[in-house]
Amino acid sequence: MKKTANILVLPGDGIGQEVMRQGLRVLTKASEIFQFDLSIEEDLIHGSAWKKFGTFCRDETVEIAKNSDGVLVGAVGQAGNENLPHSSDPEENDGLMRLRKELDVFAGLRPAIVNDALLDELPYRREVSNGVDIMVLREMCGGVMFAKPRGIEVLSTTEKRGYDTAAYTTFEIKRLAKVGFLLAGRRKKRVVSVDKSNVMESGFLWREVVQSVGDEFPDIELEHMYADNCSYQLAVNPSQFDVIISNNLFGDIISDQAGSLAGSLGMLPSASLPCLPNIGETCTAGIYEPVHGTAPDISGKNIANPVGMILSIALFIEYGLGGVEESAIVAKAVESTIANGIRTKDIGGQASSETITDAIISEISCV
Repeated sequence: MKKTANILVLPGDGIGQEVMRQGLRVLTKASEIFQFDLSIEEDLIHGSAWKKFGTFCRDETVEIAKNSDGVLVGAVGQAGNENLPHSSDPEENDGLMRLRKELDVFAGLRPAIVNDALLDELPYRREVSNGVDIMVLREMCGGVMFAKPRGIEVLSTTEKRGYDTAAYTTFEIKRLAKVGFLLAGRRKKRVVSVDKSNVMESGFLWREVVQSVGDEFPDIELEHMYADNCSYQLAVNPSQFDVIISNNLFGDIISDQAGSLAGSLGMLPSASLPCLPNIGETCTAGIYEPVHGTAPDISGKNIANPVGMILSIALFIEYGLGGVEESAIVAKAVESTIANGIRTKDIGGQASSETITDAIISEISCV
């Protein structure tokens, strides 16, 4: 495990600042127990950056991120009620989108694991959700969210036309698929690739390329599934899934749906990586963030669930520092805390953000 951690911290907006505060408490304790030096530089992104600098993501922020072991992000989405400019370039509209593109963190790992202690809190029967452990691998830097042409065309005084391009190259698909098969090789050796090849040319290419990569991994079972059917299957038979490979748009939707299996969006972590390191090795300049948004309705109330942020930090310890066993200890501490009945409101409890973090730190300290 790497013994120095140079981290860029971007709390963001809304509850992002609150969950980041709790997450950093856990990270500090982890650095003490696992004995690595912690160097933190904090900056602003999206709404908070706009209010201070008039931009969603500064050039300086990008450069610091590129030279970090990892970037921790709380949540982005609030920029006030100002009349904000709108560009057809998504990187100019969203600070996090720019950061993802600049760092080329194409591989979005979004695990959704059912916690046994939360089975009765889920919108599923026990026999449907019990034991589910899914890794959604979302492509983060291409597809309909970045491809061009895109824009809004004025047709007349009363009509406009909005358009986006769903496009992928062989290279973009192939590199994501390879990460998916490598991940599956560390898990249950099953990949489901999601597309809409029946109606989309980019989906047809997606299926063709993923199949060609799959042929290089004969020990991994591969199934192709239309995106709408995948969504249905996640609801009725989620245990069939191990690794799900998906494009940017479908992955965004599917990973949120998987949140219902974890208990709430507040439980979901993510790691967006520019590479998949070998087990125990490191990948620098990844972005680690909870999947949830800024939740302005609960901001400032000390009730936001920090687990997604804390588990994202566990992913940083695993992939950014190479601490596989250490990451598992943090994840186990979260599991034990919830099993002990200490839960925030979104997962059936009344604990504050600070209280559940206190309990998680206590569990880690018992190692």
